[in-house]
Amino acid sequence: MDNLIIPLVLVGLFSIACQFFAFKIKLPAILPLLVVGIVAGPVTGLINADDLFGDLLFPLVSLSVAIILFEGALTLQFKELSGHGPMVRNLCTIGPIVTMLIVAPACYYALGLSWELSFLFAALVTVTGPTVIVPILRTLRPTASISNILRWEGIIIDPIGALLAVIVFEYIISSQNALEHSFVAFLMTIGVGAFIGFVSGYLLGLAMRHRLIPPYLLNTAVLTIMLGVFAASNLLAHESGLITVTIMGMCLANMKNVDVDDVLEFKETLSVLLISGLFILLASRIDLSAIAQVGWYAAILLGVILFIARPAAVLASSIGNKLSWQELTLLSWIAPRGIVAAAVSALFSLKLEAIDYPQTELLVPMVFLVIIVTVVLQSLTAAKLASMLKLRRAKPTGLLIFGGGQFSREFAKELQNQSVPVCLADTNYETISLARMDGIPTYFGNPISEHAERHLDIDLLGSVLVMSPYRQLNPLVTFHFEHTMGKENVIGLSHNEQNLRPSHQVSSDYSKKLSLFSEEATYSRLITYVNQGATVKTTKLSESFTYADYLKQYENKLLPLCAIDSDEEVSIFTSNKTLDPKSDWRIISLIINDKLNDKN
Repeated sequence: MDNLIIPLVLVGLFSIACQFFAFKIKLPAILPLLVVGIVAGPVTGLINADDLFGDLLFPLVSLSVAIILFEGALTLQFKELSGHGPMVRNLCTIGPIVTMLIVAPACYYALGLSWELSFLFAALVTVTGPTVIVPILRTLRPTASISNILRWEGIIIDPIGALLAVIVFEYIISSQNALEHSFVAFLMTIGVGAFIGFVSGYLLGLAMRHRLIPPYLLNTAVLTIMLGVFAASNLLAHESGLITVTIMGMCLANMKNVDVDDVLEFKETLSVLLISGLFILLASRIDLSAIAQVGWYAAILLGVILFIARPAAVLASSIGNKLSWQELTLLSWIAPRGIVAAAVSALFSLKLEAIDYPQTELLVPMVFLVIIVTVVLQSLTAAKLASMLKLRRAKPTGLLIFGGGQFSREFAKELQNQSVPVCLADTNYETISLARMDGIPTYFGNPISEHAERHLDIDLLGSVLVMSPYRQLNPLVTFHFEHTMGKENVIGLSHNEQNLRPSHQVSSDYSKKLSLFSEEATYSRLITYVNQGATVKTTKLSESFTYADYLKQYENKLLPLCAIDSDEEVSIFTSNKTLDPKSDWRIISLIINDKLNDKN
């Protein structure tokens, strides 16, 4: 027993370390997870998944894949698919078919695999996924159209690609029976999976819509019900469960008045505790000698995937779309494979090994090799290629404002007037509605949720201004964005806690971050200013009208908010940093009327 505890603890420690390392270097977490798994497994022998779990390894992987596919399907909303143009639809429909038709013959002739395994491998490498795309986009900063296409392709293609792989696998399994039964077994698996998935998804959606499940049980109940339906479907039709959970998730995602955001956020904990450990265990089972035996033929197959299959899929998907050759070139290069490919390949490999299917030992190593090569190669080269093609946006200068009060809306409108990208986020729908009526880009919800990670486009936003009245949520938002944007780019309003008793004051470390505009600029004071006639106004400086002249003109009747220099970079005024605006700069300030200023 003691001998098993140490490897299990190592898996947990390695998982957290890999997640932290990936976060720091801004690369997909799957890369360090797989590398550590390979080092800890076949290289050093520290971890042996088969010894740790024995016969439980297959059920563990099977249930984990079901969770991954279900959560991925929950993001597949058909209205969002149509809203992002025919290019995304084509990449997620025509693209996988073209990829399979090119990769499968290459796999057959280069590696010598059977046609069945070749098509299964081809189906597995069609998926990208948001977990690998989003970190690359953050460092790449492509144009809005490219970012939009790649982001939504990654979200949508996960369940679609997995479904293709399931269909191919079910064909392989059914073909092991007598010829007269194979086609019937294949259709039954698909039919049972689709029927149970739709019915269970619809019934669960009704229960969620009518709030029959207590809020504190919702996440656990949905997860448990999904796993129960997965197991029941497999009992009725062999290996139909993966199709069932995919259809179930799609059904929930597209039902009206069914809120799945909380369920999606629950995935964050699962990803760290379950999925991270899972991929270290899967990587520890890779047979490096199998790749060595293939030799240069693996490089040929990788070349076909990178330089023929993906460009052909993009080109076929672009028919009828008005994309430039530069945009098509960049889309053709960026297609890193992700978590679904690794998990599903490992699951199918275990199942095929159980029936002694020939050549199965090559499936997982080759899929993992594709993942590592595409993630590393494309992460390192995508930014340079985008710059050469002039499709890379400049350093983000926009502002994400958390808090939709009246002052925030007035400030955001003036920023828009000065061509500064801005997005206003709030959990209060009324304030979001008012902002939308003013034409301000908004995000309704918690900006640090996993839903925000998928839907909140921060590629143009370089700073976060925390200006909400939610004292409990503000620190979480601050610390979250400090990791992604840097501590100097996340600033909050002062709380002015001089009159508060010590038990209600924030920590001294956090209070240093509350320096936005000035020490006196609290949420309540800014709202008071605006309600009583203060206005947000932009003034341009010049050689004859300097910043000193500007301050002298208004005396103490203004609050400087930000300065925009000649390069369109935005600098925020704070209480702990002195700005020295030059001529040709624009100053945005809150102009306070005399009467109000006298009262305050």
